[in-house]
Amino acid sequence: MKAIGIIAEYNPFTNGHLYHLRKIKEKYKDYTIIVVMNSHFTQRGDCTIIDKWKRTKIALTLGVDLVIELPFPFATQSADFFAYGAITILEKCKVEKVVFGSESNNGKDLEEIAKVQLGNDELEKLIKIYSKLGNNYPTAVSNAIWDLTGKKIEEPNDLLGISYIKTILKNHYSIKPETIKRNNPYHGTTLEDSASATAIRKALKEGKSVEGYIPKIEEKELNNLHFLEDYFELLKYKILTEKDLSIYQTVEEGIDHLLKKEIKTSTSPQEFIEKIKSKRYTYNKISRMLIHILCNFTKEKAKKMKEITYLRILGMNEKGRKYLNTIKKEMEIPIITKISKEKDEMLELEIEATNIYDIPKKENLGKREFEKIIIIGGENDKK
Repeated sequence: MKAIGIIAEYNPFTNGHLYHLRKIKEKYKDYTIIVVMNSHFTQRGDCTIIDKWKRTKIALTLGVDLVIELPFPFATQSADFFAYGAITILEKCKVEKVVFGSESNNGKDLEEIAKVQLGNDELEKLIKIYSKLGNNYPTAVSNAIWDLTGKKIEEPNDLLGISYIKTILKNHYSIKPETIKRNNPYHGTTLEDSASATAIRKALKEGKSVEGYIPKIEEKELNNLHFLEDYFELLKYKILTEKDLSIYQTVEEGIDHLLKKEIKTSTSPQEFIEKIKSKRYTYNKISRMLIHILCNFTKEKAKKMKEITYLRILGMNEKGRKYLNTIKKEMEIPIITKISKEKDEMLELEIEATNIYDIPKKENLGKREFEKIIIIGGENDKK
């Protein structure tokens, strides 16, 4: 059996995601489709609007065969660390290719840029020069790459794709990257055909209908929605009462004092982030800091959680189960389908994060961490 890998948040599952999945299934008809998906907090420093089990069920119903959880330490950090965790999981699952959406749809250019970023002293010198000129880090990197290659990549999916390719090249993985043309703007904020996840989340927050912009089967799952605002009072309490915020991952010394100062008069996460945002600290970088503070993800924990130590299965269909059986004998790390007596600090952090995610809506999600996985197309279907 052969497999294709997808890396996704499905926050929520959009028509664009469905297009991406269908294109893969058309081209690779007999392949098992494996998705690596974050749990309840995201790479851009947000919470998911619905829980991971709802998103897993939607993905399986729409054609995914196997859903594997991307652990919290990888799911909520910078693009390179996010990519390392997700691609490493797919490598361990022996997928043939990772297929990702791309604005440019130019895999050759993305690979060239990825190679330039690996161990290039000239690139580092140029980044420092552009940073001293007042550019934030992403802009400094983009300008340096332009100087070295004559190519400018600024769109988010392309940038993430470069991180995937860097992980593959740096670690000599056997996975091949492949792009599919993205058919809608990543950060588009208006509803339109194939509206972005960003636009759909915004519409849902404003109480607008998203009918027609998401797969029909997802509409009934969009209840008890979670937004970052739901956690703001808890976050405010943690920031005000914590003696040393610099113990948390991604919180650098110096900004910890600013966090304590500005939280006192802020009334929402967005207002708070805007007060702190600077060329050095981008909106997403600050957002990730706040998630790490909220979920008690310290630098001490992060030091111990730099590698994938298990594969946590969230759900599968019969095809996914058969594929899993073909690879599990060669697997060097545990495959977890039900949490029982496993003692893994990263898994314990995942459970803690779920309990924190559950605080505003009180859905008893922590209990679900210890239940059996979701199975679609078998006797144990969970509807």
